[in-house]
Amino acid sequence: MLIKIFVLGPLENNTFVVTSEKSKKSFVIDPSFGAFEKIKFFLADNSYTLDKILLTHSHMDHIADVKHLKDAFSPSLYIHKLEAKALENPEPLSFFSMKAEGVKPDILLENRDKIKVGDIEIEVIHTPGHTPGGTCFYIEKEKTLFSGDTLFKGSFGRIDFSYSNSKDMVKSLKSLSKLPKETKVYPGHGSLTTIKDESWMENANQLI
Repeated sequence: MLIKIFVLGPLENNTFVVTSEKSKKSFVIDPSFGAFEKIKFFLADNSYTLDKILLTHSHMDHIADVKHLKDAFSPSLYIHKLEAKALENPEPLSFFSMKAEGVKPDILLENRDKIKVGDIEIEVIHTPGHTPGGTCFYIEKEKTLFSGDTLFKGSFGRIDFSYSNSKDMVKSLKSLSKLPKETKVYPGHGSLTTIKDESWMENANQLI
C-alpha cells in the first residue's frame, strides 16, 4: 500500500491518495482545494487508476475538488449517510470565500461497513462529534487510520458548530483509543501521529 499526501488549500488540508501496489487502483480521501490538478498528474505519472473517493465528512475544505474528480475519472463516491444532504448542498465556510460544488454520493456508509480497493480492505468507523456523520477509515492489515477532523496530533476537531456534539466526540475518541497502539494516524490537518502517542483519548471525558 502506497500513501501520497498533498497539503492543500487555505486550511492546509491533508488530501490522501492511497494505492494498491498490486492492482494499481487508487482511492482519494478528502480532496481539498487544488486537489484535482495534483491528483490528475500524480495518477498519470504512475499509471494509477482512480477507483473511489472516500469522504470523512462534508465540510467544504474536505470536498472542494470532488466534483472535478468525479467528472474526470468517474470514481465511486462514498460518505456516511448522515453527511449526504450536506454534501449535495455544501455550506460555505464563514472564514473564507471559496466555494465547492455539491455532488450526490454513490454509496452511503454506515458504521463497520467494508470497502475494497484492489487488495486493500477499509473499515468504516463512524466517529460523530465534529459532524453527525464524521467517519474514520481504518485499514487493519496496515494498522493505518485516516481520522479526518475527529483526531489530530495532540487534539481533536472543533465541536462548536451548531450540529457538533461534545458527548459524541468523547465516545468517538474513546473508541479510537482501543485500536492497536502501533496504529499510524493520518489526520485531516497537521502532522501524522499514532494511537500510542494519543493516549489522552482514553480520558477524553475529562478533557472535553
